[in-house]
Amino acid sequence: MVTDFWIFVVSAIVVVIVLKVIPVKGVIVYEYQRGLRYRRGRYVGTVSPGLYWVFTAFSSIVSVDVRPEMITIPGQDVISADGVTLKVSLAAEFQVDDPNVAFNKNANFRTGLYLSLQMALRAIVGSEKIDAILENRAGISAKLMELTSKKAAELGLKLISADVKDLMLPGEMKKAFTQLVKAQKEGQAALERARGETAALRSLANAARMMDDNPNLLQLRALQALEVSSGNTLMLGLPSGAVPVVKQNGRSPSPPSKE
Repeated sequence: MVTDFWIFVVSAIVVVIVLKVIPVKGVIVYEYQRGLRYRRGRYVGTVSPGLYWVFTAFSSIVSVDVRPEMITIPGQDVISADGVTLKVSLAAEFQVDDPNVAFNKNANFRTGLYLSLQMALRAIVGSEKIDAILENRAGISAKLMELTSKKAAELGLKLISADVKDLMLPGEMKKAFTQLVKAQKEGQAALERARGETAALRSLANAARMMDDNPNLLQLRALQALEVSSGNTLMLGLPSGAVPVVKQNGRSPSPPSKE
C-alpha cells in the first residue's frame, strides 16, 4: 500500500517536471468556434470544438468565431440607368464557411465582402431605370445574392442574406413621384365614376327599350309603385303627358270604363 503511494507521488513529480521542461498547453475550442492548427507556423488543418493539448514550442491552435454576423453598408449615392441619383443602404448577413480561406488567404474578409456588395449594388441600380427599381425593390436583394454569393465563397464566407434597408429619392424627385401617384389615383377614381354612370345609362336605355317593345310593362310598373306608395297621389310620366292617379280609400282606382 505504501509502495503504491510512493509510486503515485513519483509519477506526479515526473509529470510536473516534464510539463516544465516540455511546454504543453491545453486549448479549448468552443462550440461556436473552429480551431486553426499550425505547426512551425504552417497551417496543417482545422479542428472541431473540443480540448486539445499542444506543444507550444512548435505548434499552436488559433480559435476563430464562425457564428453568423451582420455587415451594414450605409447610404450610397447610386445613379440609375436614366440618370436619377438614389441613396441606397444595405444590410447583409454572413458567416465564416472555410476558416482556412477566410483567415489565411485574406487580410480582411469583411472589407472584401463590403466592397463586393457595394460594387454589385452599383451594377444593379446602374442597369435599371428608376421606375423599375421602385416597382421591384425586392428584385435588388435577389440580384445582390446572385452576384455576391460567388465572391463571398471565394473569401471563405457563406452569404446568408443581402437586403435593401432604405431607398431614398432626392427631394424634387420625391415630390414629383408623389404628384404622379396622386394623379394616377384621381384618374382611377374618375374612370370608376364614368364606368358607374355608363352602367346606369345602359340600364335605363335597356329599360326604355323593353317598355317600347312591351307597353304593358309600364302599367305593371305603375301598379307596383302604387302598392308601395304611402301618399294619395302618384304622378306618372306617360307619353301622352302627366296623368294623376289617385288612390281611393287606400285602394287602387278601377280602370275607366270604355263607352
